[in-house]
Amino acid sequence: MSDATRLSVFKTYKLYVGGKFPRSESGRVYEVSDSKGKWLANAPLSSRKDARDAVVAARKAFGGWAGATAYNRGQILYRVAEMLEGRRDQFVREVADAEGLSKSKAAAVVDAAIDRWVWYAGWTDKIAQIVGGANPVAGPYFNLSTPEPTGVVTVVAPQDSSFLGLVSVIAPVIATGNTAVVIASEKAPLPALSLGEVLATSDLPGGVVNILSGKASEMGPHLAAHQDVNAIDLTGATEGDLARDLEIAAADNLKRVLRPRTEDFAESPGTDRMTAFLETKTVWHPTGSLGASGSSY
Repeated sequence: MSDATRLSVFKTYKLYVGGKFPRSESGRVYEVSDSKGKWLANAPLSSRKDARDAVVAARKAFGGWAGATAYNRGQILYRVAEMLEGRRDQFVREVADAEGLSKSKAAAVVDAAIDRWVWYAGWTDKIAQIVGGANPVAGPYFNLSTPEPTGVVTVVAPQDSSFLGLVSVIAPVIATGNTAVVIASEKAPLPALSLGEVLATSDLPGGVVNILSGKASEMGPHLAAHQDVNAIDLTGATEGDLARDLEIAAADNLKRVLRPRTEDFAESPGTDRMTAFLETKTVWHPTGSLGASGSSY
């Protein structure tokens, strides 16, 4: 068969939940177009049931991921960057289509996203020294504070930064031992769904990151009120009063909430996105003769 008569094999985009690639249980899809209105693909339109399944997967993965050594988490994040480097051309095409960028500008965005993974990989075994340590107290005690991950975090990804912004909100969540349920950009979900393919073939355990495509206004309120979600990042909740509504829903079980703010994801990140989803555990231990028994409080 000549090239002139060959039909293209269109890519089928799927969700990424629990290390697997399900279609939405509802069977719904929606059309994704480029910046000029040209059809690119059909993306799954996730339902509330998909969101619940993602939370179950994230909770199941949390114990193992939080219990892994910080060094091991850093190795895995670096491995993700390695694999993105190998699929760089694919992501350049998808980002160019999603954001209406030239090939050179899209390449710069993808390179920055890969570098962002490496940056957070380097922080996994250092953040504890920044936010933890020994505290001076009056009395014969050691007083030590150490950070621990918050738990399952829902992330509403940025709407206009389909890849660099996406990486910038996912990587800090999992670098510190949390697991994530991510609602991808509604208008540009394809780079996020392709990222799921990279995560699945890296060393990242299934369920640590779960990626849903569709409407944040549909899934967001359910996830914000979900009793097994511990925190929510509202970065991409920019539609109408969505951020306010999700924050109110999150108050049902006192979730940690990271409110949306104006950000330039191209700028060097700080540590605030990592510390936003950390809890501090403080241990008191007697010293001297009181500490001979090795007891702690």
